[in-house]
Amino acid sequence: MMLMPRRDFDLFGDDFFRDDFFKSEKNNLMKTDIKETDDSYILDIDLPGYKKEDIKVDITDGYLTINAKTSHEKEDKEKGKFVRRERFMGECSRSFYVGEDIKEEEITASFKNGILNLEVPKVKPEEKKSNKKYIEIGD
Repeated sequence: MMLMPRRDFDLFGDDFFRDDFFKSEKNNLMKTDIKETDDSYILDIDLPGYKKEDIKVDITDGYLTINAKTSHEKEDKEKGKFVRRERFMGECSRSFYVGEDIKEEEITASFKNGILNLEVPKVKPEEKKSNKKYIEIGD
């Protein structure tokens, strides 16, 4: 058997990048490490290429949600055409259930070198509010 290269093969075109080595999966966005300490959970979330002002963190109904938006509008105005684009542009988000007793002012956040660091305190059992109501038993 003789291997013949295709005449229309383009080194920087789609044929070259169809190799498994170049395939990227969307689940590579917002990779997160979660570490547990005695009194908190520490989340380190990869957000390379994002600016601090493009990241929003909120807590609603016990869910901590991180939204991040990015665009490369400046690059679209440059000369030439892209042969391949692998850097993510758009919006992504991730949610974690942290419990309904956590308030946003109890969570600390920092962003440095493309890593968002969040520290979420644990709710100690004695601090949990009890919704237990007793029904009086009559005679």
